[in-house]
Amino acid sequence: MRCRSARSPVIPATTAVMLLALTACSDEPSGPPEGASSSSSESATDQNGGSGDTSEAADDADSEQGADTEQGSGSEEGADRPASATTEMVHVETITGDISPKSVVASGEGLVLANNMMYRHTVTFYDAETHELVQTLDDTVDAEAHGLQGQSGEISGAPVEAVWTSDGQYAYVSQYQLTDIGATAEDDCAAGEAIAESVVYRYSVAEEDWDQVIEVGRVPKYVALSPDDSTLLVSNWCDRSLSVVDTETAEENEQIPLNSMPRGIVVLPDGETAYVTAMYSNEVYRVDLSTGESEVAFTTGARPRHLVLDDAGEAMYLTVAGADQLLKIDPESGEVIDEVTTGQEPRSMAISEDGTALYVVNYDENTVSKFDAETLEELQREPTGGMPVGVTYEPSTGSVWVADYAGSLTVFDDSGQ
Repeated sequence: MRCRSARSPVIPATTAVMLLALTACSDEPSGPPEGASSSSSESATDQNGGSGDTSEAADDADSEQGADTEQGSGSEEGADRPASATTEMVHVETITGDISPKSVVASGEGLVLANNMMYRHTVTFYDAETHELVQTLDDTVDAEAHGLQGQSGEISGAPVEAVWTSDGQYAYVSQYQLTDIGATAEDDCAAGEAIAESVVYRYSVAEEDWDQVIEVGRVPKYVALSPDDSTLLVSNWCDRSLSVVDTETAEENEQIPLNSMPRGIVVLPDGETAYVTAMYSNEVYRVDLSTGESEVAFTTGARPRHLVLDDAGEAMYLTVAGADQLLKIDPESGEVIDEVTTGQEPRSMAISEDGTALYVVNYDENTVSKFDAETLEELQREPTGGMPVGVTYEPSTGSVWVADYAGSLTVFDDSGQ
């Protein structure tokens, strides 16, 4: 087990914004966050986009689940809270440290994880209530111990996105690349098949370590689970495909072809239908997981990036990073029901546990917006740290965590209490 405990230093939000502001970047920043170093700069295919994507190092250096696994089943803690659409976000803390978070995802069981890409080669874990750093886990694993074909010794990845199982006991974390194996991975995918296929790690809360390594495609980004946790879906950015993984065997069953630079994913309550964004073809695909067939459900403006679904599966939401739009969609028909203008470069998005509020990070203006999920009215817009790229709703505390790619986590209380 590789971990350490420490309390992260805190700085005022306004100071964080000034200190962390960086030059404009693509859907993934075109280079690593200030002060970071890396042999790979997740390129710039996503010319300025979302948690990022064509420069995933910048969106991943792209990067959105986080948060996006919060679809609100209604926790006991939240039962007595007012509806999230009626509350006001209040900044409570800015967490700093040796981090460059591309995404942030709450477990729903008291932990919040942040993925720090190839700039730190770590995942950091925080107590949802106290905000204390409880573990720093590096991205190194023993290839032979995990049965990776053609690899030996220790290998390291580059943690991008994560999804927790429904019980909050495991987290699947995509690895943008395998460090120093194959050609350098970039968001423009210029090296093609010379880029090595990568992996997804599984984190065990009980073991406080990686307990599985699953082989997938090239430059995996977003990850999502079926409602029963039996199937893991992974968008392979440079393979233009969707990996379908059996979580019982921890093996990829198939890769379903899509189009240019797939990223965001949601799975409908039936467990057999998924929607996946193809950012650089400006398309959203509907995928039949039982047959492995996919089709374009609808087209959008530039760079559709992140998807979330309400808990009932009756409304789906999409950020269109290059068009500064938030769309509300009928998942049954694929019809756009409503749309609204967002801040500049909307990347990742989260939904409150009760399904009444949406939280969207605006990458190019260092803010997070809160929207009424029913009307799409923008209720609030607040400053964050530099380059906000990921966001998650933490249900046990009613808080909103923003991953600021420039080096911080901004935490808001939205419990209304």
